[in-house]
Amino acid sequence: MMGLTKKRKAADGKVDDKKFYSLKEASTLVKEVNCTKFDSSVDLHIRLGVDPKKADQSVRGTVTLPHGTGKTKKVLVLCTPDKEEEAKNAGADFVGLDDYIKKIEGGWTDVDVIVATPAVMPKIGKLGKVLGPRNLMPNPKTGTVTNDVDAAVKDVKAGKVAFKVDKAGIVHASIGRVSFSPDKLSENSQELINAIIKAKPSTAKGTYLKSIFMASTMSPAIAVDAKAMIH
Repeated sequence: MMGLTKKRKAADGKVDDKKFYSLKEASTLVKEVNCTKFDSSVDLHIRLGVDPKKADQSVRGTVTLPHGTGKTKKVLVLCTPDKEEEAKNAGADFVGLDDYIKKIEGGWTDVDVIVATPAVMPKIGKLGKVLGPRNLMPNPKTGTVTNDVDAAVKDVKAGKVAFKVDKAGIVHASIGRVSFSPDKLSENSQELINAIIKAKPSTAKGTYLKSIFMASTMSPAIAVDAKAMIH
């Protein structure tokens, strides 16, 4: 195994692993402990007090981050010909149907979000095995199955992100880049956390926000005070 680099050791030394930081403190510190030379993604990892195996405790939804994610997302719109012009004008990167279904069946998934109109969903259902594990399957709950293609594409391009609890009960989501100011990172984080709190299942018992960590690519994780998030 490779040892830690000097930069990483120095970064680790700046994070008190016994302390719970406020969102603003964490948003400032995550910039200071970044170890990469590129503009790293900053992510939140939120452990929830739910049982994802139970259908009524699955937490998912969407949120539009006030400052976007810092990444331009590639959007594919699967639709009938009468919707293609609307999708292109809204800024979709790829538009079509049968040709893209064949490409996806062949393993192509070089997109960040797929939007589909309700009319074509019967054709797309067979793509679940490819798109499901990559969290790319269009879903009405995340606003990616809709006739309002214009709004759906523009929302994604403006910074709308989908979140979903994984099998371990954790939500992982990007809330910006290291180049963002601490205020922007903090405000994006708060918006995501608020959305997750609103999505709390009525059947969830006990502590809902168990832990929150903020980290950039290859940086140490910073523990955020989860209790302060419950108003």
